[in-house]
Amino acid sequence: MRLLILGTGWMAQEHARQFGKIKGVEIVAAVDVDAARVGEFADSFGIPNRFTTLEEALKWGGFDAVANVTPDRIHHPTTMALIAAGKPVLCEKPLAENFGKANEMADAAKAAGIVNMVNLTYRNVAALQKARAMVLAGEIGTVRHVEASYLQSWLVSKFWGDWRTDPKWLWRLSRDHGSNGVLGDVGIHILDFASYGAALDIDHVFCRLRAFDKAPGNRIGEYGLDANDSFAMTLDFANGAFGVVHASRWATGHFNELRLRIYGDRGGLEVVHNLEGSELKACMGANIETAKWQVLDAGTVPTNYQRFVDAVLSGVQPEPSFHHAAELQKVLDLAVVSDEKRAELRAHADTQ
Repeated sequence: MRLLILGTGWMAQEHARQFGKIKGVEIVAAVDVDAARVGEFADSFGIPNRFTTLEEALKWGGFDAVANVTPDRIHHPTTMALIAAGKPVLCEKPLAENFGKANEMADAAKAAGIVNMVNLTYRNVAALQKARAMVLAGEIGTVRHVEASYLQSWLVSKFWGDWRTDPKWLWRLSRDHGSNGVLGDVGIHILDFASYGAALDIDHVFCRLRAFDKAPGNRIGEYGLDANDSFAMTLDFANGAFGVVHASRWATGHFNELRLRIYGDRGGLEVVHNLEGSELKACMGANIETAKWQVLDAGTVPTNYQRFVDAVLSGVQPEPSFHHAAELQKVLDLAVVSDEKRAELRAHADTQ
């Protein structure tokens, strides 16, 4: 399979590394509006063709599928052009800036009959996949309560670099630069982590967003620091279960950690994933009476990158699809409105 990587920023490097490991995949081209950046990227990964516009690449046409790693606001126009050209697309999250655009992309891909997938990277976590399988098998009974958190500390730690001086981080704090804060950046990940792991559809959402003071006048150079830093939401799931989901960039001691707890009427599960790896624990059977948690072997699962390649080669539509990502985007959009109105809103989301 001949792959084109569209956008050559930070995350594109991970795409190049992951696709480069897959037998039968050849990264044949890269596209970026910055000629110097695309040249450096292509040279680093031995990519023979480089372009500064998608139009040039489409005119050339020597590729079978695309990894769209452009900035969030560029996902919609570029993906729509790729769909029109009949090219399968693995798109970075979020699929689009809002549900309307995301839904348009999902409908277009379905109508065109092309393979489409969103890179919700935590689907690669074997512990999450095992937890979902156990829920679906009824091993913890009926799910009653779900807790999920996504914790980062880059606003208090320089582990990832200094956000005060690095545009890579500053833009994520500025609504004028296209950021919807931590909700837009990792909200889709933790909502997917929670609803997919618990195998439940989201029915209602109530959300609070908060941006904290970070600099004099909340501005550094051209960047107004007004995007939300933390969010907390409550969810009603379709089966009547209750959920609590929160995320923050102020979580000292957590470089990048996702945690999910699923409590059923016959047992509980906990998934933790961070830079050190992932772990699945269960409290079931006789252990319920002593509150003993047992670590389970979750095995291994193929990556999203491998599953996208397999889907392109087989023509079988994979998950998570554009449609799935659009439904999650609907919940995120409603979360913003919920914060503004201080009201609970119905999602009608099919989040599986």
